Amino acid sequence: MPKFLVAESETATERDERRQHAGKSSGETYAATLGQLRPGAEITIVAPADADATPLTPADLARYDAVFVTGAPLHVYQDSPEVRRQLAFMASVFASGTPSFGSCAGLQLAVAAAGGTVRKMERMEAGISRRIAPTEEGRSHPLLRGRGPCWDAPAIHGDEVETLPADATLLASNAVSEVQAVEIRHDGGVFWGVQYHPELAPGEIAVALRRQASDIVDAGLAETVDDVERRADQLDVLQHDAGRTTALWALGIDHRFAEEECRRLELKNFLEHLAKC
Repeated sequence: MPKFLVAESETATERDERRQHAGKSSGETYAATLGQLRPGAEITIVAPADADATPLTPADLARYDAVFVTGAPLHVYQDSPEVRRQLAFMASVFASGTPSFGSCAGLQLAVAAAGGTVRKMERMEAGISRRIAPTEEGRSHPLLRGRGPCWDAPAIHGDEVETLPADATLLASNAVSEVQAVEIRHDGGVFWGVQYHPELAPGEIAVALRRQASDIVDAGLAETVDDVERRADQLDVLQHDAGRTTALWALGIDHRFAEEECRRLELKNFLEHLAKC
């Protein structure tokens, strides 16, 4: 039975707010997804950002088969106690040698902990990350096995990786953010990460769009909050009917975005690679 550790990147307040809107914190969403992909796995959730969190040493983390780092409205470039605690946690993950995976802020934390930098974006990416394409290295990397020459994925972020650490390999990019998928080898550990959200269902992205509707309008991605609501409505349709042609057409995507098996491909690939190691 595999032992997985899920690290919440959200603060306690952010976890409570997400539960009110989406029903789960980001860590609880990750745990539910992993439980579906690996029934019977022993999954523990921790919150390294919290002031009362017990610091985990590399020896503690080495007891797990894998660590998963969630997304959050976290700004890695801000020098706050919450960020410092999470960077220290990620440094311990690398030092433990335990394989790790992260999405969105989870990717950004790993980049910063390994010596790279993160910045605020000029234009946020909201709802759908479009036309992601593998690099030459990404075409043969097991993280992206099964991905075609181009794909769309659930995403919502206002920060992005600015520079990768020296021991990183860029695996995928798109026109909005150069770093969409990456492998980082640092201090004895290996991290695979994506800027998008393979763990999120369309309905969860719809919730995120509604929560950040004003920011999306301010960013110039939509004319009005009602425009954002209409986009979210189409995602809700796909939550219940992944093949609904009208919603796919309205969003400008194909069925692979909404179908669970395709959407979760990077997570599945990580777990399958883990089982072989």
